Amino acid sequence: MFVDSHCHLDMLKLDRHDGSLARALDAARARGVEHFLCVSVETEKFGDLCAIADQHADVSLSIGVHPCHTDAHAPSVTELLKLAQHPRVVAIGETGLDYFHDASTREQQQALFSTHIEVARQTAKPLIIHTRSSRDDVLAQMRREGAERAVMHCFTEDWATAEAALDLGYYISISGIVTFNKALELKEVAKRIPLDRLLIETDAPYLAPTPNRGKPNEPAYLPDTAAHIAELRGLSVEALAEATTENFKRLFGLKSLSPLVLAPRSMAD
Repeated sequence: MFVDSHCHLDMLKLDRHDGSLARALDAARARGVEHFLCVSVETEKFGDLCAIADQHADVSLSIGVHPCHTDAHAPSVTELLKLAQHPRVVAIGETGLDYFHDASTREQQQALFSTHIEVARQTAKPLIIHTRSSRDDVLAQMRREGAERAVMHCFTEDWATAEAALDLGYYISISGIVTFNKALELKEVAKRIPLDRLLIETDAPYLAPTPNRGKPNEPAYLPDTAAHIAELRGLSVEALAEATTENFKRLFGLKSLSPLVLAPRSMAD
């Protein structure tokens, strides 16, 4: 069983499925993808994510504002705490810092990141971290503000950055980028991540893996990424699927995935 630990189901390009999200999810389920974490990028669109979760018992949610969306509403800690009470929300984010697209908003991004870190602390939910051209600042802010549980999503950094994140207790999620021929450094990182800290994701509708590179991505393509990582590590696909699923449940505090059952967790966990 696979878990797509990061996808944007509300953004999927659904022409291949006659415009039906249900058919897209069924295509993924037919390939062994049995759970989906639908990740928030703006609080104004959270209602769309809730509607998806209401219709599909195997979808969980996050709540947060992407660092590239500084033109969107910037929620307060109180606002995010209220939204995070939704029973299907298992994570805070995606959040982090992105200086690649617009370095002029650094201070605004950092303030928003602080809000997310505080909400994660108060709710005991993990952070979903986006970082681009900002890895040192991201890790420094997380250390400084006490971010205890997190996943470095769609990881594309070097081993030194991976090791620093692992030393802080964080998980690392690998996307379809690892299947690209030129992603040699990432392939090496994917080999070295401890198996009990590894997650896999699509980041759909972005970054479709080989053999569908260049097409809109979707959760049905997750097994292609899993197969590539398993080959790199000398594992069976089944072993990789089992490990990454258990890691997902552990990080996000879940006893079971379908139906979603939260595990008891104290603020000290």
